[in-house]
Amino acid sequence: MIAEKMKGMVANSSAIRAMFEEGNRLAGIYGAENVYDFSLGNPNVAAPEAVKQAILELLEDEDPVVLHGYTNSNSGYADVRQAVAESLNERFGTGFEGKNIVMTVGAAGGLNVILKTLINPGDEVIVFAPYFGEYRSYTNNYDGVLVEISPNTADFQPKLDEFEEKITAKTKAVIVNTPNNPTGVVYSEETIKKLAAVMEKKQKEYGTEIYLISDEPYRELVYDGVEVPYLTKYYANTIVGYSYSKSLSLPGERIGYLVIPDEAADSEAVLSAANVANRILGFVNAPTLQQKIVKKCLKEKTDISYYNRNREALYQGLADCGFSCIKPEGAFYLFVKSPVEDEKEFCAAGKKYHILMVPGSSFGCPGYVRLAYCVSYETIINSLPKFAELAKEYF
Repeated sequence: MIAEKMKGMVANSSAIRAMFEEGNRLAGIYGAENVYDFSLGNPNVAAPEAVKQAILELLEDEDPVVLHGYTNSNSGYADVRQAVAESLNERFGTGFEGKNIVMTVGAAGGLNVILKTLINPGDEVIVFAPYFGEYRSYTNNYDGVLVEISPNTADFQPKLDEFEEKITAKTKAVIVNTPNNPTGVVYSEETIKKLAAVMEKKQKEYGTEIYLISDEPYRELVYDGVEVPYLTKYYANTIVGYSYSKSLSLPGERIGYLVIPDEAADSEAVLSAANVANRILGFVNAPTLQQKIVKKCLKEKTDISYYNRNREALYQGLADCGFSCIKPEGAFYLFVKSPVEDEKEFCAAGKKYHILMVPGSSFGCPGYVRLAYCVSYETIINSLPKFAELAKEYF
């Protein structure tokens, strides 16, 4: 018999993955070109050429025993961590050192490392709906309690009045994700300042430390000159989780990092514990070859003009069909209002036209669906007549 906790996790297994598998099934029947799969946030832009060159150089020049071996520290290569810190300092005016960086197995690995580090059973972790659904599982892994703030469907900025009401003496962490999955919304500097003020106030009220965990895999994917605030500059107890999955189109390579600033409460203890958590969670250390690759590619970025073209085409095409959604400022998702209250019914209707969408209830926001537009431009264009047919059922 499997563990009781796993029974619940299996029952609530990712709707995103389930839809992706459905897409593969339909493609086998009707042909991939006739299936419009917007389910999975899997980058469809190739990694920059510099990544390939970095791999070739490393394989040619580095001692393979060292290159493919364990790192001396579970937190990663010292030179890589220092290079990441210096890159952040140059870009955001921060003052990090290599010791403030923990290289991780992607952003998901990083979130699990920091939650393992911080959470005692019964501690509360606050999230703002809509949110990446795996936060539920990550929190449950360490017997934490996930506390949801209901969605503000006017502009999808966090509801800070409800947030203030729901912080308790048991609140240990708050997770924010900006640019946001699933909405593509970027939390404004005004929002971040107000959120930080609420957290400072509550820390003093309860005499506790509340950590702000900034989950940032989409930081580099922004449009129209939008800037994403760097949260350590607004709140001392901030920990940043980052991934190169999107910025370098390396989702399968599982490489990212945590930033644990000196200003964070008990930073030395948190850094030490995160180093140990990286090992005991089974990661041991982030992939060594990938660490060396990202060091060589810190100034590289994926070509977001590809995503921007898709964003414009899909947003305008859906608007022309009568659908309603917020135009995303970042990431590669559209969060579309369902024309019927039960968005799962709408997703089922979409399947008749081979359109695959993820229900908003997977993100704590029923009544909406998510479309990942990190697909080919041809898929976007060819799907629009099908969306028009779907729209005729409702408008």
